[in-house]
Amino acid sequence: MSDVAIIIPARYASSRYPGKPLAKLKGASGIERTLVERSILAARAGADGAAVYVATDDERIADEARRLSTPVIMTDAACRNGTERVAQAVERAAITAEIIVNLQGDAPLTPPHFVTALVKAMRDEPAREVATPVLRCDEESLEHFLADRRAGRVGATTVVFDRAGNALYFSKEVIPFTNGKAKVDGVVPVFHHVGLYAYRRSALDAYGRMEQGVLETLEGLEQLRFLEHGTPIAAVEVEARGAAFWELNNPSDVPLIEGYLAKMGME
Repeated sequence: MSDVAIIIPARYASSRYPGKPLAKLKGASGIERTLVERSILAARAGADGAAVYVATDDERIADEARRLSTPVIMTDAACRNGTERVAQAVERAAITAEIIVNLQGDAPLTPPHFVTALVKAMRDEPAREVATPVLRCDEESLEHFLADRRAGRVGATTVVFDRAGNALYFSKEVIPFTNGKAKVDGVVPVFHHVGLYAYRRSALDAYGRMEQGVLETLEGLEQLRFLEHGTPIAAVEVEARGAAFWELNNPSDVPLIEGYLAKMGME
């Protein structure tokens, strides 16, 4: 995929989980790997020949990426989110790929077919500026989302989209409201937003010039900047195919992710 570059933005100073990229997660056989290593492995599995980079502002994370023979692009600590960091990395490294994939550094369970589905969606529709995968929740994952909210934890992101497949809104709350029902008309109507994006270089360049809006600030969700400025985001529906998906947002997510690694036999 010479027209594609995959960039993993990773910062040390997370407000909810400082040092998160270097947190260690046990795999199925008990082997511990750092979060950034597992993110790199996930990126490589879906790369299909695309170059994979780590973009960071921290030498500890950079050293870990270099240990894994992954090119590092140093970025500013002032970057406010992963998209800003990816945009700066593309500029600083003079990356010329037309499609830039942002595989966020807290999503070690990202299946390779999520990446390939996203790239295909961008190639199939050259007018698409931004795309992101969405995954219909099952009852178990929905209960995890609701449990986080009941406990006051900021957890996974959900999304609603229109009939044309363009995102209407993303939220840290569970949307849409289902009045306590797990299923409506036989299906779970809640979609998990997967922490993965593909951008045209032009959209990524424009993002850095857009002002932060009220919705992005309230939700703490970088993608809302695109929506607030009228840039459509294609919601590309993907299937789990037996894989589990969960981001590492809080220390309490570690045993959950380790459980999924064990269940799926991932080292």
